[in-house]
Amino acid sequence: MKRKPLRIGLVGTGFMGRAHSNAYRKVGNFFDLPYEPVLQAVCARNAENVAAFAAKWGYASTESDWRKLVARSDVDAIDICTPNDTHKDIAIAAAQAGKIVLCEKPLARDAREGAAMVAAVERAKVPNIVWYNYRRVPAVTLAKQLIDEGKLGKVFHYRAVFLQDWTIAASLPQGGAGLWRLDVNAAGSGVTGDLLAHCIDTALWLNGGIASVSAMTETFVKQRMHNLTGKVEPVGIDDACAFLARFGNGSLGIFESTRYARGHKALYTFEINGEHASIAWDLHDLHRLSFFDHRDESKLRGWRSIHVTDGDHPYMGKWWVPGLQIGYEHSFVHQVADFLDGLGKGVAVGPTFAEAQRTQVVCDTVLESARTKAWREVAGA
Repeated sequence: MKRKPLRIGLVGTGFMGRAHSNAYRKVGNFFDLPYEPVLQAVCARNAENVAAFAAKWGYASTESDWRKLVARSDVDAIDICTPNDTHKDIAIAAAQAGKIVLCEKPLARDAREGAAMVAAVERAKVPNIVWYNYRRVPAVTLAKQLIDEGKLGKVFHYRAVFLQDWTIAASLPQGGAGLWRLDVNAAGSGVTGDLLAHCIDTALWLNGGIASVSAMTETFVKQRMHNLTGKVEPVGIDDACAFLARFGNGSLGIFESTRYARGHKALYTFEINGEHASIAWDLHDLHRLSFFDHRDESKLRGWRSIHVTDGDHPYMGKWWVPGLQIGYEHSFVHQVADFLDGLGKGVAVGPTFAEAQRTQVVCDTVLESARTKAWREVAGA
């Protein structure tokens, strides 16, 4: 198959810039696709850093102003890997320039910004996607297949946890490169938009819409020195959040996230309980899906651990022989593969901006519930 070039313009050279670049470089080696990603240009404010990034990852050119990148006629797609406060302006400008737009999660700092971004890509009729990569972990995709096949039956419970421990020290500053997630003006929120957004996106994809929530949040360290001002300033983000949810299908949800769980660097788990069966997944063992089916013969009934590495498992026929697993980075490769396949077929591949906006609305409702200490209905649920 002769592939058409898709010239990528990447904005941002941090953790996600590396993850996306790695995916663009690898996808064509394993997937037969109508498009070939071309690393055309990368943009960041620091000229020395962006030049080093371009040399390491193979980008043909660099820019230090994203507006110049968006205006380039030799760039087809803009991939936004920058702090949340920049997503809206870059995405809207890219859409107005007729570019394909890919955006890191969360879509925006809040639903108001997200709505403007959705309107822009829909008005311009440009393909768009948000990088909620956990959907593309093969075991999570298998969970989606099992649910859609009715293996669980009616769902009663959904519970998810995302725990970290990296912000416990009160001496840790806020703001600037690497620590913008602690600055409410850059991030929009704390663990709700950063970690729970992943949990919410997965939940909406697997279990349908969330109708109402009741939440609590806490900021354990109230003040931190700000890297940009050099002053001690109030902390505006949530360090921890827990909320109850009622789904549109009648099931109940429990969600918890914190950056104050000592001993956990990135513990993301979910479990779903249905009338016939249950499933559970753990990011630390991401190639396995736990499955319990009550319809099994009683003397053999029990939780089974499915090693998701066989050729008939999602995505795995493109990788190694059965029994040899893949990891975190491959979820980004899968997202690129699905997106490029959809481009060739003229089919929107999710999560689109409109889908990611539903997650944004839930996040905003969670924070509003925590502020008001009351149950809140999710708009548009």
